[in-house]
Amino acid sequence: MYLEHFGLHQPPFRITPHTEFFFSGGKRGATLEALIYAITHDEGIVKVSGEVGSGKTMLCRMLLEKLPDNVETIYLANPMLSREEILFAIADELGIPPAEGRSHLLLRSLQERLLEIYGSGRQVVALIDEAHAMPPEALEEIRLLSNLESNRHKLLQIALFGQPELDFRLQQADMRQLNDRITQNFRLEPLRQSDVSVYLLFRLRAAGYRGPDPFTKGAIELISKASEGLSRRINILADKALLAAFSEGVHQVDRRQVRSAIGDAGFRRLGRRFNVGWAWAGAAAGVCAIAFLAYSAGKQSLGSIPLAPAIVTTPPLAVPAEQAVEPTAVAPTSPPEAPSGAALAAAPVGVAEAPHAQPPLTLAERSAASKAWLAKTPDSHFFIQLLVVDASSEKEVLDFIDKHATMLDLRQLRIYRSNLSGKDRLGVIYGDYPSRELANAALAKLAEVSPASKPYVRSVSRLR
Repeated sequence: MYLEHFGLHQPPFRITPHTEFFFSGGKRGATLEALIYAITHDEGIVKVSGEVGSGKTMLCRMLLEKLPDNVETIYLANPMLSREEILFAIADELGIPPAEGRSHLLLRSLQERLLEIYGSGRQVVALIDEAHAMPPEALEEIRLLSNLESNRHKLLQIALFGQPELDFRLQQADMRQLNDRITQNFRLEPLRQSDVSVYLLFRLRAAGYRGPDPFTKGAIELISKASEGLSRRINILADKALLAAFSEGVHQVDRRQVRSAIGDAGFRRLGRRFNVGWAWAGAAAGVCAIAFLAYSAGKQSLGSIPLAPAIVTTPPLAVPAEQAVEPTAVAPTSPPEAPSGAALAAAPVGVAEAPHAQPPLTLAERSAASKAWLAKTPDSHFFIQLLVVDASSEKEVLDFIDKHATMLDLRQLRIYRSNLSGKDRLGVIYGDYPSRELANAALAKLAEVSPASKPYVRSVSRLR
């Protein structure tokens, strides 16, 4: 709404993680370098903690993009998996067929597969989001998985991302074995006021703004205080303040507009909920030390982020077919052919189907169409995973599709069935991208569609 008023190419303060807006200040860039170094140098389990909205998911997305090509990534967005489901999910991502619910046989197959990957000169890292919400038995399974190793190296690197509650849980007596295996701890601290000032202008420049800083010193002070230095809150307040300035026909944001934004946002004070017994200064020193090692080892610096990156037109999403299961016996209604990768790259994500489109496909029809798509799509292609639910939750899938019918190209929406840890699953996927780069570009836009579902990129080969 206010984009033209401020000369912007795109919204500067979206709360979904867009990697072109990654801010390397506030020790975020150093933390990213340190994480890359720790993961690629066989550091075992690493942990990243921070308050809600501090930038953990953004950091995770940057890891997915910046890790070397020889590192295979597994992203687990659902923290409520049981210990068996975690094992089956990792095995599924590595293309290991199910072992009919016998987890001990699957564990053996998993170790053999990891040894095969290690022997080819590659690594595997599992990135686990929302780890603070994991059941105790699932955390115990993480500990056991960390024991998988060759005679000299860990076969599976693990990175845990969670809120401060994760720090607190790992300090408990029953978690001491897992806690002892964590070799590196990183804490995303709130941005200081000086960081907030730089952060606001950085986001504006990245969105195409070329004028003087529109935020007055007083406005920045209020934003910093009300947000408690959390990037998500900063984004919300800055967005609302710019909108208020636009409605008033002015180009400068002062305390008045920020007070209005604060009142509209209605944030509650967080306070400091947990004292985990280690100081930020020590953590910062560790980050800097590892970052220095990474630099010395010749790792590519991530410090130079362009102020105005080129805008990537995001292709529509594409849905996977985990282990494609025979669809319900309903004949598909010959859905339109999926567009090519080039066509996808030129198409916007949020495109609704035309008013004269064919009647909506049933789940069975989408499943059948998805199976046909999977049969002819190369393993090297990628798609975006939108949703995974129990097979009995068909209504949830239908509601999801109905809710996003005006935001997505439904021709690119696919359904598949799979079996995970003895439980039938129903998955929703989107798009068909010939490269991970195109898929990530689409994901950046798609995350706005349904941030709660935490969409992520997967390769077609993982569905076979």
